[in-house]
Amino acid sequence: MKPVLDQTHDSKAQSWVESANLAGADFPIQNLPFGVFRRHAAAEAKVGVAIGDRILDLDGMQNEGLLAEQSERLAANACAFDSLNQLMALGAGPRRALRRRIHAALHRDAPASDRQSASRHLVAQADVDMLLPAVVRDYTDFYASIFHATNVGKLFRPDNPLLPNYKYIPIGYHGRASSLVVTGTPIRRPCGQTREGDADPKFGPTTALDYELELGFFVGAGNHLGEPIPIGAAEEHIFGVCLVNDWSARDIQAWEYQPLGPFLGKSFATSLSPWVVTIEALAPFRTSAFARAQGDPAPLPYLFDQSDQEHGGLDLWLEVSLLSPRMREAGIDPVVLGRSNFRDLYWTMAQMLAHHASNGCNLRAGDLLASGTVSGADKTARGCLLELTSRGKDPVTLPTGEQRKFLHDGDEIILQGFCERDGFRRIGLGSCRGTILPASAT
Repeated sequence: MKPVLDQTHDSKAQSWVESANLAGADFPIQNLPFGVFRRHAAAEAKVGVAIGDRILDLDGMQNEGLLAEQSERLAANACAFDSLNQLMALGAGPRRALRRRIHAALHRDAPASDRQSASRHLVAQADVDMLLPAVVRDYTDFYASIFHATNVGKLFRPDNPLLPNYKYIPIGYHGRASSLVVTGTPIRRPCGQTREGDADPKFGPTTALDYELELGFFVGAGNHLGEPIPIGAAEEHIFGVCLVNDWSARDIQAWEYQPLGPFLGKSFATSLSPWVVTIEALAPFRTSAFARAQGDPAPLPYLFDQSDQEHGGLDLWLEVSLLSPRMREAGIDPVVLGRSNFRDLYWTMAQMLAHHASNGCNLRAGDLLASGTVSGADKTARGCLLELTSRGKDPVTLPTGEQRKFLHDGDEIILQGFCERDGFRRIGLGSCRGTILPASAT
Protein backbone atom coordinates (compact mmCIF):
# COMPACT_ATOMS: atom_id res chain seq x y z
CA MET A 1 0.00 0.00 0.00
CA LYS A 2 1.44 3.37 -1.02
CA PRO A 3 2.11 5.64 1.98
CA VAL A 4 -0.20 8.65 2.24
CA LEU A 5 1.27 12.05 3.10
CA ASP A 6 -0.89 14.83 4.52
CA GLN A 7 -0.61 18.03 6.56
CA THR A 8 0.70 16.12 9.58
CA HIS A 9 3.96 15.47 7.69
CA ASP A 10 4.64 19.11 6.75
CA SER A 11 8.28 19.73 7.67
CA LYS A 12 7.60 23.42 8.30
CA ALA A 13 4.89 22.76 10.89
CA GLN A 14 5.79 23.75 14.44
CA SER A 15 4.07 23.34 17.78
CA TRP A 16 3.31 25.82 20.54
CA VAL A 17 5.01 23.23 22.77
CA GLU A 18 8.45 24.73 22.22
CA SER A 19 10.47 21.63 23.17
CA ALA A 20 8.96 19.86 20.15
CA ASN A 21 10.64 22.35 17.81
CA LEU A 22 14.20 21.78 18.96
CA ALA A 23 16.58 20.37 16.37
CA GLY A 24 17.04 16.65 16.88
CA ALA A 25 13.98 16.26 19.10
CA ASP A 26 12.56 12.73 18.92
CA PHE A 27 8.96 13.87 19.26
CA PRO A 28 8.19 16.86 17.03
CA ILE A 29 4.64 17.55 15.92
CA GLN A 30 5.25 15.35 12.85
CA ASN A 31 5.68 12.26 15.09
CA LEU A 32 2.96 12.08 17.80
CA PRO A 33 3.61 8.55 19.09
CA PHE A 34 1.24 6.83 21.54
CA GLY A 35 2.18 5.43 24.94
CA VAL A 36 0.87 4.62 28.41
CA PHE A 37 2.02 6.60 31.45
CA ARG A 38 1.39 6.99 35.14
CA ARG A 39 2.14 10.13 37.11
CA HIS A 40 4.61 9.60 39.93
CA ALA A 41 2.83 8.25 43.03
CA ALA A 42 -0.45 7.97 41.11
CA ALA A 43 -2.41 4.74 40.73
CA GLU A 44 -4.12 5.41 37.42
CA ALA A 45 -2.44 4.64 34.09
CA LYS A 46 -3.40 6.75 31.08
CA VAL A 47 -2.92 6.84 27.32
CA GLY A 48 -1.00 9.81 25.99
CA VAL A 49 0.81 11.22 22.99
CA ALA A 50 4.40 12.47 23.19
CA ILE A 51 5.07 16.03 22.05
CA GLY A 52 8.56 17.35 22.75
CA ASP A 53 9.31 16.70 26.42
CA ARG A 54 5.62 16.65 27.31
CA ILE A 55 2.75 14.16 27.12
CA LEU A 56 -0.78 15.05 26.05
CA ASP A 57 -3.33 13.21 28.20
CA LEU A 58 -5.92 12.01 25.68
CA ASP A 59 -8.61 11.22 28.23
CA GLY A 60 -8.33 14.81 29.42
CA MET A 61 -8.61 16.02 25.83
CA GLN A 62 -11.79 14.02 25.42
CA ASN A 63 -13.24 15.41 28.64
CA GLU A 64 -12.58 18.92 27.34
CA GLY A 65 -14.77 18.16 24.34
CA LEU A 66 -11.93 18.80 21.91
CA LEU A 67 -12.54 15.58 19.97
CA ALA A 68 -15.91 16.15 18.38
CA GLU A 69 -15.95 14.32 15.07
CA GLN A 70 -17.27 10.75 15.10
CA SER A 71 -13.97 9.04 14.21
CA GLU A 72 -12.08 11.24 16.67
CA ARG A 73 -14.52 10.41 19.46
CA LEU A 74 -14.35 6.71 18.65
CA ALA A 75 -10.56 6.77 18.92
CA ALA A 76 -10.56 9.01 22.00
CA ASN A 77 -13.03 6.72 23.80
CA ALA A 78 -10.62 3.85 23.13
CA CYS A 79 -7.90 5.90 24.88
CA ALA A 80 -9.83 5.96 28.17
CA PHE A 81 -8.16 2.70 29.23
CA ASP A 82 -4.78 1.73 30.67
CA SER A 83 -3.38 0.23 27.46
CA LEU A 84 -3.42 0.88 23.72
CA ASN A 85 -5.20 -2.38 22.89
CA GLN A 86 -8.62 -0.82 22.38
CA LEU A 87 -7.22 1.89 20.12
CA MET A 88 -5.19 -0.66 18.20
CA ALA A 89 -8.27 -2.80 17.63
CA LEU A 90 -10.13 0.04 15.86
CA GLY A 91 -7.90 -0.12 12.80
CA ALA A 92 -6.41 2.68 10.77
CA GLY A 93 -9.34 5.06 10.10
CA PRO A 94 -10.07 6.32 13.64
CA ARG A 95 -6.36 6.41 14.47
CA ARG A 96 -5.63 8.64 11.47
CA ALA A 97 -8.52 10.96 12.35
CA LEU A 98 -7.23 11.27 15.91
CA ARG A 99 -3.70 11.98 14.67
CA ARG A 100 -4.95 14.82 12.45
CA ARG A 101 -6.96 16.35 15.29
CA ILE A 102 -4.09 16.18 17.79
CA HIS A 103 -1.78 17.72 15.20
CA ALA A 104 -4.22 20.59 14.68
CA ALA A 105 -4.61 21.20 18.43
CA LEU A 106 -0.85 21.24 19.04
CA HIS A 107 0.02 23.30 15.96
CA ARG A 108 1.48 26.74 16.56
CA ASP A 109 -1.48 28.23 14.63
CA ALA A 110 -4.13 26.35 16.64
CA PRO A 111 -7.11 28.41 17.83
CA ALA A 112 -6.59 29.91 21.27
CA SER A 113 -9.40 27.80 22.70
CA ASP A 114 -7.74 24.56 21.52
CA ARG A 115 -4.38 25.68 22.84
CA GLN A 116 -5.74 26.64 26.25
CA SER A 117 -7.72 23.43 26.61
CA ALA A 118 -4.88 21.17 25.50
CA SER A 119 -2.36 22.95 27.71
CA ARG A 120 -4.37 21.90 30.77
CA HIS A 121 -3.67 18.27 29.90
CA LEU A 122 0.06 18.40 29.23
CA VAL A 123 2.28 16.43 31.60
CA ALA A 124 6.08 16.63 31.78
CA GLN A 125 7.69 13.34 30.76
CA ALA A 126 10.04 13.79 33.71
CA ASP A 127 7.03 13.54 36.06
CA VAL A 128 5.74 10.16 34.90
CA ASP A 129 6.60 6.50 34.78
CA MET A 130 6.20 4.91 31.37
CA LEU A 131 4.50 1.52 31.18
CA LEU A 132 4.27 -1.17 28.53
CA PRO A 133 2.14 0.33 25.75
CA ALA A 134 -0.11 -2.69 25.29
CA VAL A 135 -1.22 -5.88 26.93
CA VAL A 136 0.72 -8.30 24.73
CA ARG A 137 -0.88 -11.73 24.68
CA ASP A 138 1.39 -13.12 21.96
CA TYR A 139 4.91 -12.24 20.89
CA THR A 140 6.66 -13.54 17.78
CA ASP A 141 10.32 -12.93 16.98
CA PHE A 142 11.52 -13.20 13.38
CA TYR A 143 14.97 -13.65 11.83
CA ALA A 144 14.55 -11.20 8.97
CA SER A 145 18.07 -9.77 8.55
CA ILE A 146 20.01 -11.78 5.99
CA PHE A 147 23.24 -10.12 7.17
CA HIS A 148 22.62 -11.26 10.75
CA ALA A 149 21.57 -14.74 9.63
CA THR A 150 24.66 -15.06 7.43
CA ASN A 151 27.09 -13.77 10.06
CA VAL A 152 25.72 -16.05 12.75
CA GLY A 153 25.48 -18.97 10.34
CA LYS A 154 29.17 -18.63 9.48
CA LEU A 155 30.06 -18.99 13.16
CA PHE A 156 28.35 -22.38 13.35
CA ARG A 157 28.25 -23.58 9.71
CA PRO A 158 31.11 -21.84 7.84
CA ASP A 159 30.46 -23.68 4.59
CA ASN A 160 26.67 -23.34 4.64
CA PRO A 161 25.64 -20.33 6.75
CA LEU A 162 22.04 -20.01 5.48
CA LEU A 163 19.68 -22.93 5.80
CA PRO A 164 17.76 -23.90 2.62
CA ASN A 165 14.48 -22.29 3.72
CA TYR A 166 15.84 -18.83 4.59
CA LYS A 167 15.23 -17.12 1.24
CA TYR A 168 11.77 -18.65 0.84
CA ILE A 169 10.14 -18.10 4.20
CA PRO A 170 10.23 -15.46 6.98
CA ILE A 171 11.71 -17.51 9.82
CA GLY A 172 10.27 -16.87 13.27
CA TYR A 173 9.60 -18.42 16.65
CA HIS A 174 7.00 -17.92 19.36
CA GLY A 175 8.46 -15.76 22.14
CA ARG A 176 7.45 -15.34 25.76
CA ALA A 177 4.95 -12.50 26.24
CA SER A 178 4.93 -12.59 30.04
CA SER A 179 8.59 -11.51 30.30
CA LEU A 180 8.25 -8.42 28.09
CA VAL A 181 9.37 -5.42 30.16
CA VAL A 182 9.41 -1.68 29.61
CA THR A 183 12.61 0.33 29.22
CA GLY A 184 14.52 0.90 32.43
CA THR A 185 13.55 -2.43 33.97
CA PRO A 186 16.73 -4.11 35.33
CA ILE A 187 17.60 -7.41 33.67
CA ARG A 188 18.54 -10.26 36.00
CA ARG A 189 21.33 -12.45 34.59
CA PRO A 190 19.61 -15.77 33.88
CA CYS A 191 20.72 -19.20 34.97
CA GLY A 192 20.39 -22.25 32.79
CA GLN A 193 21.90 -25.44 31.55
CA THR A 194 25.02 -25.19 29.39
CA ARG A 195 27.57 -27.57 27.94
CA GLU A 196 31.17 -27.03 26.86
CA GLY A 197 32.54 -29.48 24.32
CA ASP A 198 32.07 -33.08 25.42
CA ALA A 199 31.85 -32.26 29.14
CA ASP A 200 28.73 -33.04 31.12
CA PRO A 201 26.11 -30.27 31.15
CA LYS A 202 26.05 -27.93 34.13
CA PHE A 203 23.56 -25.44 35.57
CA GLY A 204 24.49 -21.90 36.52
CA PRO A 205 24.55 -18.23 35.44
CA THR A 206 25.08 -17.53 31.76
CA THR A 207 28.56 -16.33 30.85
CA ALA A 208 27.47 -15.25 27.35
CA LEU A 209 24.73 -12.67 27.94
CA ASP A 210 24.00 -10.63 24.82
CA TYR A 211 21.68 -7.93 23.50
CA GLU A 212 19.78 -7.98 20.20
CA LEU A 213 19.03 -4.71 18.39
CA GLU A 214 15.55 -5.11 16.94
CA LEU A 215 12.47 -3.23 15.77
CA GLY A 216 9.07 -4.41 16.93
CA PHE A 217 5.70 -3.73 15.39
CA PHE A 218 2.28 -4.02 17.00
CA VAL A 219 -0.76 -5.59 15.41
CA GLY A 220 -3.71 -3.24 15.09
CA ALA A 221 -6.97 -4.77 13.90
CA GLY A 222 -6.60 -8.55 13.92
CA ASN A 223 -8.09 -11.38 11.89
CA HIS A 224 -10.43 -14.25 12.66
CA LEU A 225 -9.11 -17.74 13.24
CA GLY A 226 -8.83 -19.54 9.90
CA GLU A 227 -8.83 -16.34 7.82
CA PRO A 228 -5.41 -15.37 6.38
CA ILE A 229 -4.39 -11.73 5.87
CA PRO A 230 -3.52 -11.03 2.21
CA ILE A 231 -0.13 -9.44 1.66
CA GLY A 232 -1.74 -6.42 -0.01
CA ALA A 233 -3.81 -5.70 3.12
CA ALA A 234 -1.15 -6.54 5.71
CA GLU A 235 -0.06 -2.99 6.52
CA GLU A 236 -3.64 -2.05 7.40
CA HIS A 237 -3.20 -4.45 10.31
CA ILE A 238 -0.01 -2.76 11.63
CA PHE A 239 -0.44 -0.05 14.28
CA GLY A 240 3.12 1.14 14.74
CA VAL A 241 6.67 0.35 15.80
CA CYS A 242 8.89 0.39 18.89
CA LEU A 243 12.43 -0.60 19.87
CA VAL A 244 13.03 -4.16 21.07
CA ASN A 245 16.02 -5.66 22.89
CA ASP A 246 15.57 -9.42 22.81
CA TRP A 247 18.19 -10.30 25.41
CA SER A 248 19.88 -13.64 24.74
CA ALA A 249 21.94 -16.07 26.81
CA ARG A 250 24.06 -17.50 24.00
CA ASP A 251 25.53 -20.44 25.92
CA ILE A 252 22.12 -21.57 27.20
CA GLN A 253 20.65 -21.09 23.74
CA ALA A 254 23.43 -23.05 21.99
CA TRP A 255 22.81 -26.16 24.11
CA GLU A 256 19.01 -26.09 24.08
CA TYR A 257 17.92 -24.80 20.67
CA GLN A 258 18.18 -28.03 18.64
CA PRO A 259 15.79 -29.36 17.46
CA LEU A 260 12.97 -26.98 18.49
CA GLY A 261 14.61 -23.56 18.70
CA PRO A 262 15.09 -20.91 21.41
CA PHE A 263 13.60 -21.44 24.87
CA LEU A 264 15.13 -20.45 28.25
CA GLY A 265 18.01 -18.63 26.56
CA LYS A 266 15.47 -16.04 25.40
CA SER A 267 12.43 -16.14 27.66
CA PHE A 268 13.96 -14.47 30.74
CA ALA A 269 13.40 -10.89 29.44
CA THR A 270 12.70 -8.79 26.36
CA SER A 271 12.83 -4.98 26.71
CA LEU A 272 10.56 -2.57 24.83
CA SER A 273 10.65 1.19 24.37
CA PRO A 274 7.42 2.80 25.65
CA TRP A 275 6.43 4.98 22.69
CA VAL A 276 4.74 3.45 19.64
CA VAL A 277 5.43 5.45 16.48
CA THR A 278 2.45 4.94 14.20
CA ILE A 279 2.66 3.62 10.68
CA GLU A 280 1.28 7.02 9.55
CA ALA A 281 4.18 8.93 11.12
CA LEU A 282 6.60 6.68 9.21
CA ALA A 283 5.05 7.43 5.79
CA PRO A 284 7.77 9.87 4.61
CA PHE A 285 10.48 7.31 5.32
CA ARG A 286 9.15 4.35 3.39
CA THR A 287 11.40 2.93 0.73
CA SER A 288 11.61 -0.03 -1.61
CA ALA A 289 11.94 -3.54 -0.25
CA PHE A 290 15.38 -5.13 0.06
CA ALA A 291 16.96 -5.75 -3.36
CA ARG A 292 17.52 -9.48 -3.56
CA ALA A 293 20.72 -10.75 -5.10
CA GLN A 294 20.65 -12.11 -8.61
CA GLY A 295 19.67 -15.75 -8.47
CA ASP A 296 17.70 -15.45 -5.23
CA PRO A 297 14.19 -16.88 -5.49
CA ALA A 298 11.29 -14.48 -5.90
CA PRO A 299 8.85 -14.44 -2.99
CA LEU A 300 6.03 -16.94 -3.40
CA PRO A 301 2.78 -15.32 -4.61
CA TYR A 302 1.23 -15.08 -1.13
CA LEU A 303 4.28 -13.03 -0.04
CA PHE A 304 4.45 -10.80 -3.11
CA ASP A 305 2.70 -7.48 -3.61
CA GLN A 306 4.02 -4.90 -6.06
CA SER A 307 3.19 -1.96 -3.80
CA ASP A 308 4.96 -3.67 -0.90
CA GLN A 309 8.03 -4.17 -3.09
CA GLU A 310 7.99 -0.46 -3.94
CA HIS A 311 7.15 0.96 -0.50
CA GLY A 312 7.45 -1.86 2.06
CA GLY A 313 10.94 -0.97 3.25
CA LEU A 314 11.60 1.51 6.04
CA ASP A 315 14.58 3.87 6.19
CA LEU A 316 14.99 3.80 9.97
CA TRP A 317 18.34 3.93 11.74
CA LEU A 318 18.89 1.76 14.81
CA GLU A 319 21.77 2.28 17.22
CA VAL A 320 23.05 0.34 20.23
CA SER A 321 25.36 1.73 22.93
CA LEU A 322 26.98 0.32 26.08
CA LEU A 323 27.73 2.04 29.38
CA SER A 324 29.86 0.04 31.81
CA PRO A 325 30.01 0.73 35.57
CA ARG A 326 33.57 2.06 35.22
CA MET A 327 32.52 4.37 32.37
CA ARG A 328 29.60 5.61 34.48
CA GLU A 329 31.90 6.34 37.44
CA ALA A 330 34.36 8.19 35.18
CA GLY A 331 31.63 10.29 33.56
CA ILE A 332 32.26 8.77 30.13
CA ASP A 333 29.37 8.77 27.66
CA PRO A 334 27.98 5.46 26.39
CA VAL A 335 30.01 4.03 23.50
CA VAL A 336 28.22 3.18 20.26
CA LEU A 337 28.72 -0.49 19.38
CA GLY A 338 26.69 -0.64 16.19
CA ARG A 339 24.36 1.28 13.89
CA SER A 340 22.21 -0.47 11.31
CA ASN A 341 19.21 0.35 9.13
CA PHE A 342 15.87 -1.41 8.95
CA ARG A 343 15.81 -1.04 5.16
CA ASP A 344 18.41 -3.84 5.02
CA LEU A 345 15.95 -6.53 6.16
CA TYR A 346 15.38 -9.35 3.70
CA TRP A 347 11.66 -9.46 4.56
CA THR A 348 9.25 -6.53 4.96
CA MET A 349 6.88 -6.02 7.88
CA ALA A 350 3.95 -6.85 5.60
CA GLN A 351 5.57 -10.11 4.51
CA MET A 352 6.23 -11.11 8.12
CA LEU A 353 2.66 -10.38 9.16
CA ALA A 354 1.08 -12.00 6.08
CA HIS A 355 3.19 -15.11 6.55
CA HIS A 356 2.28 -15.28 10.24
CA ALA A 357 -1.43 -15.31 9.35
CA SER A 358 -1.11 -17.41 6.19
CA ASN A 359 -2.06 -20.63 7.97
CA GLY A 360 -5.12 -18.99 9.51
CA CYS A 361 -3.39 -17.99 12.76
CA ASN A 362 -5.50 -15.33 14.44
CA LEU A 363 -3.47 -12.22 15.25
CA ARG A 364 -4.98 -9.95 17.89
CA ALA A 365 -4.75 -6.25 18.67
CA GLY A 366 -1.65 -5.67 20.76
CA ASP A 367 0.25 -8.73 19.57
CA LEU A 368 3.93 -7.93 19.10
CA LEU A 369 6.02 -9.03 16.13
CA ALA A 370 9.77 -8.31 16.18
CA SER A 371 12.23 -8.25 13.32
CA GLY A 372 15.04 -10.24 14.87
CA THR A 373 18.50 -8.70 15.13
CA VAL A 374 18.92 -5.91 12.57
CA SER A 375 22.43 -6.01 11.08
CA GLY A 376 24.02 -4.54 7.99
CA ALA A 377 26.74 -5.45 5.55
CA ASP A 378 29.80 -4.26 7.51
CA LYS A 379 31.12 -4.68 11.03
CA THR A 380 29.89 -1.28 12.22
CA ALA A 381 26.34 -2.42 11.52
CA ARG A 382 26.24 -5.61 13.58
CA GLY A 383 23.35 -5.77 16.00
CA CYS A 384 24.61 -8.10 18.73
CA LEU A 385 27.84 -9.11 20.47
CA LEU A 386 27.66 -12.64 19.07
CA GLU A 387 28.33 -11.15 15.63
CA LEU A 388 30.48 -8.22 16.71
CA THR A 389 32.94 -10.33 18.73
CA SER A 390 32.78 -13.45 16.52
CA ARG A 391 31.34 -15.48 19.38
CA GLY A 392 33.80 -13.96 21.85
CA LYS A 393 36.97 -14.45 19.80
CA ASP A 394 37.39 -10.73 19.00
CA PRO A 395 36.46 -8.72 22.13
CA VAL A 396 35.24 -5.12 22.00
CA THR A 397 37.50 -2.60 23.77
CA LEU A 398 35.72 0.14 25.72
CA PRO A 399 37.05 3.71 26.31
CA THR A 400 38.25 2.64 29.79
CA GLY A 401 40.36 -0.15 28.32
CA GLU A 402 37.90 -2.80 29.49
CA GLN A 403 37.03 -5.56 27.05
CA ARG A 404 33.74 -7.26 26.40
CA LYS A 405 33.12 -10.61 24.79
CA PHE A 406 29.63 -10.60 26.27
CA LEU A 407 27.86 -8.45 28.86
CA HIS A 408 29.05 -8.04 32.45
CA ASP A 409 26.93 -7.31 35.51
CA GLY A 410 26.29 -3.58 35.79
CA ASP A 411 26.52 -2.96 32.04
CA GLU A 412 23.73 -0.82 30.62
CA ILE A 413 22.58 -1.28 27.02
CA ILE A 414 20.83 1.62 25.29
CA LEU A 415 18.92 1.26 22.02
CA GLN A 416 17.83 4.28 19.99
CA GLY A 417 16.11 4.72 16.66
CA PHE A 418 15.27 7.57 14.30
CA CYS A 419 14.19 8.40 10.76
CA GLU A 420 15.50 11.30 8.72
CA ARG A 421 15.16 12.29 5.08
CA ASP A 422 15.67 15.49 3.10
CA GLY A 423 12.49 17.52 2.96
CA PHE A 424 10.97 16.01 6.11
CA ARG A 425 11.33 16.48 9.84
CA ARG A 426 13.47 13.95 11.69
CA ILE A 427 11.46 11.78 14.08
CA GLY A 428 12.71 9.42 16.78
CA LEU A 429 11.59 6.36 18.68
CA GLY A 430 13.06 7.42 22.02
CA SER A 431 15.24 4.87 23.79
CA CYS A 432 15.16 1.39 25.26
CA ARG A 433 17.44 0.79 28.25
CA GLY A 434 18.31 -2.12 30.48
CA THR A 435 21.02 -2.70 33.11
CA ILE A 436 22.31 -6.17 33.99
CA LEU A 437 21.88 -7.38 37.57
CA PRO A 438 23.78 -10.35 39.02
CA ALA A 439 22.16 -13.77 38.81
CA SER A 440 19.97 -14.94 41.65
CA ALA A 441 21.54 -17.41 44.06
CA THR A 442 21.25 -20.95 42.69
